[in-house]
Amino acid sequence: MKPPTELRPDTRARSEAVRPPPVAADAGLLLLRLTVGLILAGHGAQKLFGLFGGPGLDATGKGFEAFGYRPGALFAGLAGASEVLGGLGLAAGLLTPLAAAALIGVMINAMALAAPKGLWAATGGFEYPLIIAVVALTVAATGPGRFALDRPFRWGHGGWRSAAFALVAGGIGAALVLAL
Repeated sequence: MKPPTELRPDTRARSEAVRPPPVAADAGLLLLRLTVGLILAGHGAQKLFGLFGGPGLDATGKGFEAFGYRPGALFAGLAGASEVLGGLGLAAGLLTPLAAAALIGVMINAMALAAPKGLWAATGGFEYPLIIAVVALTVAATGPGRFALDRPFRWGHGGWRSAAFALVAGGIGAALVLAL
């Protein structure tokens, strides 16, 4: 006679694997997505539109030219648009792997600029863009949670494919910008 289903270890492991995460985990993901996503969207709006005390596209473009990105306004626009759209996508949990890829690409470029100074912020380091890139990759891997617009879609559940897409697409985008 077979033991009851709840006592067989293989069945218990499978049922735990498909069990939805607790509501607290989804609320935590929502808080993380909203905080990081909206802050990055605001940061991009500073670059593009001069909102929130930002310099706007012309001044940001001049700053980008000083870093070697030419034409500066074009690359400032790409960075700002990636931050606004990627940040809003991450916050809403909409097209999460694509939003994560946009943020990862921008943060790889930021890390490349700061890499000669090292990791820590006291020297203008790259720890901030590293943290943002890891958060974006983590949300792509785990999925945005049940409080997300992506929930009904296959990519809305995260996984290796979503994480790989975000990392590879962000890396290719960053490599193209750095090569130009």
